[in-house]
Amino acid sequence: MDSPLIPEGAKRCSPTVFFFWTLPWLALLAWGGLSAFLCLYKALNQTNMSNIFAFAVWIVVDLAVIALGAGAFFTGFLTYIIGRKELKDIINAAVIIGFICYTAALAMLGIDIGQPLRGWFIFWHANIHSMLVEVSFCITCYAMVLAIEFIPIILENRELDKIKELRLFGHNMHEIMAVFAATGTFLSFFHQGSLGGMFGVMYGRPFAAREGFYIWPWTFFLFILSAIAAGPCFTILCTKLTEFIGRKKLVPDQAIQSLAKISAWLLSFYMVLKIADTLGWLYGVVPDAGQKFMDFYREGPYGVWMLVAEIIICGIIPAIILMIPKFRQQQGWLIFACLLNCTGIVLNRFVFIIVTLAIPVMPFDRFWGYLPTWQEWGVCFAVIGYGVLLFSAAYRYLPVFPKERELNAVTE
Repeated sequence: MDSPLIPEGAKRCSPTVFFFWTLPWLALLAWGGLSAFLCLYKALNQTNMSNIFAFAVWIVVDLAVIALGAGAFFTGFLTYIIGRKELKDIINAAVIIGFICYTAALAMLGIDIGQPLRGWFIFWHANIHSMLVEVSFCITCYAMVLAIEFIPIILENRELDKIKELRLFGHNMHEIMAVFAATGTFLSFFHQGSLGGMFGVMYGRPFAAREGFYIWPWTFFLFILSAIAAGPCFTILCTKLTEFIGRKKLVPDQAIQSLAKISAWLLSFYMVLKIADTLGWLYGVVPDAGQKFMDFYREGPYGVWMLVAEIIICGIIPAIILMIPKFRQQQGWLIFACLLNCTGIVLNRFVFIIVTLAIPVMPFDRFWGYLPTWQEWGVCFAVIGYGVLLFSAAYRYLPVFPKERELNAVTE
């Protein structure tokens, strides 16, 4: 449908079809809005958080989307700092996905602290000994960087591009985008690592604590590696899903294959270190804590299957698929591997957030299980609704994919 709001040369569905497309995602947002209101109005007793579980399930989603959103800073780093020019065809999508992930994470943190009006205390009365303060600073600043990187994409809208001042402003921002890419890489490196480092120094949970390099536990580096390995795969998944729904090709194969190959090497390196860390935990941390391996899986809903699923099914298998060009170049195998990779990172964050707190420390403690309330699920599913709506609107009204017109010139 030709409209002055739609990118030139692109075809989009009618406004009526687009309206009906938004309804289920608006429903998820409404559910999340009601859940957030109840959590803020009636406090966190709307959740199943307790002295045992200080983190709700939305913190799992929070850490997961932060890891999956790492495709933004890493793709920007590869594009503007390393000089991988082919990735310019997918960098806009990566920035928008990163913006969605980080703003959603900030929103969930606002609900988690219970009194978001006092959120500024984190910055004004900072606890300089807390890793979470550094995380809060970096996430907030990087969300601002992503907003700045998003602005020139918005200004490329056909109607906005007609305004000379906005057009020049957007062009000038494009010229200095390498500065923001470098800033984003610096900020993301530290907050991704500190999220993992927080668990590495939890000496109250002796089976979670890790030794490490200088002041950084091994989990600091594992979280960084897992994020930059999974983030590009999530960007590929979102792009392929958009291509499937829109029934058109949006990104050249060269860009997808380049991103998938880099992710393959990073995931392989991460799995080597993850396996080494797990063996070190098994033969070092566990005996030192006076426990046995099966003590962590003897009861409750969290069994050995989680370890197998994270390392083998969602780690080694996708790494092998992505490393072999014959499989990586087949769309089915590519999507399957990316899906496994992203699932593995979500499972990893779940283990660190929930399972770490569920396992008893004292001999007289019992194995706990965590069952989220519908309010918690509402906040989590609202992230999906928000992400789909914002990405759909961006795809409809903005030139997210620079090669879309060229790739579909014959078919259209």
